[in-house]
Amino acid sequence: MEKSKIFYVEDDPTLAFLTIDYLEQYYEITHYSDGLEAIKNFYKNDFDLCILDVMLPKKDGFEIAQEIRNINSEIPILFLSAKSLKEDRIKGLKLGADDFLVKPFSLEELSLKIEVFLKRSQKAPLVQNKAYKIGAFSFNPNDYCLLKNKEKINLTERESALLKLFLDNKNEILKREKILTVLWGEDDYFMGRSLDVFISRLRKIFKEEENVRIENIPRIGFKLVIES
Repeated sequence: MEKSKIFYVEDDPTLAFLTIDYLEQYYEITHYSDGLEAIKNFYKNDFDLCILDVMLPKKDGFEIAQEIRNINSEIPILFLSAKSLKEDRIKGLKLGADDFLVKPFSLEELSLKIEVFLKRSQKAPLVQNKAYKIGAFSFNPNDYCLLKNKEKINLTERESALLKLFLDNKNEILKREKILTVLWGEDDYFMGRSLDVFISRLRKIFKEEENVRIENIPRIGFKLVIES
């Protein structure tokens, strides 16, 4: 069976060596220590998942993630950082990252997260080409994008899954813990903050749609309201 290909950018030689030594028994690892060199080579290969350090020479992990998302809205992105600042986590998630690990981290945990994200990105289509109407937008979960006239808005896989979950339960209250469990498999503080970021982005997308809104239900969860 062909190994999944991982794009790994880390400038700490010791950490990179240890991480590659552990992961290469399961995956094909392509490593770069320079952010500028890394993004140039990203375009030349077909990777399945990205692992990005935040602090890098010449081009940092956030800049790399932004460029990757401009051309690929689906590939899982996992950030590694020596800083545990909430602002860094939120910035990474806004750029479309799937998760954020703080150094020092367990290699076993990293491997487990990689496996989870690879399974999600390679799973069967969410539905058989079913398209949804949301105001003036059309949405197909398989395409990870929203269409409105000639406008196209790309979504990450996680944003697409969240929107589909809302649409399958439109005008009904979704409990916060259910959303977190469905999307992340767990309910904790940082996953909750990620959810808030994704909901904020969806609200901005639909802000011009008078009959579409995502309501907060205090201490319970959210409700996607679509009025006829």
